[in-house]
Amino acid sequence: MRILIVGAGGVGSAVAPIAARRDFYETIVFADYEEEKARRVVERYDDRRFVAARVDASDAASVAAVAQEHRCDAILNAVDPRFVMPVFRAAFDVGATYMDMAMSLSEPHPELPYELVGKKLGDDQFAEADRWEERGLLALVGCGVEPGMSDVFARYAADELFDSIDQIGVRDGANIVIEGYEFAPTFSIWTAIEECLNPPLIWERERGWFTTTPFSEPEVFTFPDGIGPLECVNVEHEEVVLVPRRIDCERVTFKYGLGAEFIEVLKTLHKLGLDRTERVPVGGAEISPRDVVAAVLPDPATLGDRMRGKTCAGTWVTGTGTGGQRREIYLYHVVDNDETWGRDGAQAVVWQTAINPVVAFELLSTGAWSGAGVLGPEAFEPTPFLDLLNDYGSPWGLEERG
Repeated sequence: MRILIVGAGGVGSAVAPIAARRDFYETIVFADYEEEKARRVVERYDDRRFVAARVDASDAASVAAVAQEHRCDAILNAVDPRFVMPVFRAAFDVGATYMDMAMSLSEPHPELPYELVGKKLGDDQFAEADRWEERGLLALVGCGVEPGMSDVFARYAADELFDSIDQIGVRDGANIVIEGYEFAPTFSIWTAIEECLNPPLIWERERGWFTTTPFSEPEVFTFPDGIGPLECVNVEHEEVVLVPRRIDCERVTFKYGLGAEFIEVLKTLHKLGLDRTERVPVGGAEISPRDVVAAVLPDPATLGDRMRGKTCAGTWVTGTGTGGQRREIYLYHVVDNDETWGRDGAQAVVWQTAINPVVAFELLSTGAWSGAGVLGPEAFEPTPFLDLLNDYGSPWGLEERG
């Protein structure tokens, strides 16, 4: 397997130390618009399988050219979601397996954005699913930690732990603090603005998909491994699109423990129009306000030495267990920043995302996972993924609740 990674930022660079310990691939090409970023990743590791290149993720032809030059048969999209479709289409054009960790962007309903669904996350990709299937090509979409591992947890619960499922709720929280900054996000602020200020998506069997207001339905959820109780709120996320397609249940939600300060900052950005992606004239230039916000905040990939604490991603499931009894569980994965930074030089949030596509590529390389079309992680057997995650030295957990 020869893999092209488009984007050498936080997650893209965090793939390197994880992949360096595995032997299932021949070459990984780290490519970025700023080629020097890709070179820094490659030069950090004494691994002859790593190569650096320049790529323009907004241009499908550029991505295709790099993939062809290096004979890549797999492409990992590690840039932010606005570049999903060019990279996705480049993979199709060159006949490569495609993988991403965030899906194509949504568009709110033009008249009732907080009630009705407009264009959902991933709709642009699913619209091309027949073409992928006809060519026998696989696009494995939403294969980070959330979405990704969270979808695997949902499928595992449905296959192994429950006879019937009422609710599947992805719940994410952390007790991470960043020293030396009044405000610094632990992952891309561009993506955070997108998913947190868009109308959150909910799925129910009787209603299908519908939306609500940002930060709605607050609840206190207690996270394991010392993180403790956090208030979680509805956020737009891909699991709500992906999980109901494959898993029989009554309701699917995604809630994030953002914290009061982060929510207030996001609300302020929205009030000031600084969440907008449309370019506005500034002097003699035209600039996207959201790009300005991203430019003035610290790069999340550089914050590992200032971060302390743990991050938890997981899937909460309720229903009737295999023995006929009521059951409530939380399947989860916790990562400690001291561990990931000390061992791999990667902060916990990006590292926890990066491990999942590496695991998935290894499963595809061995044939443990296979398929054609546009598929999410919940379309595949979950046990091989979870077993391999343990083999990577990053175990998952199961907590009985209720």
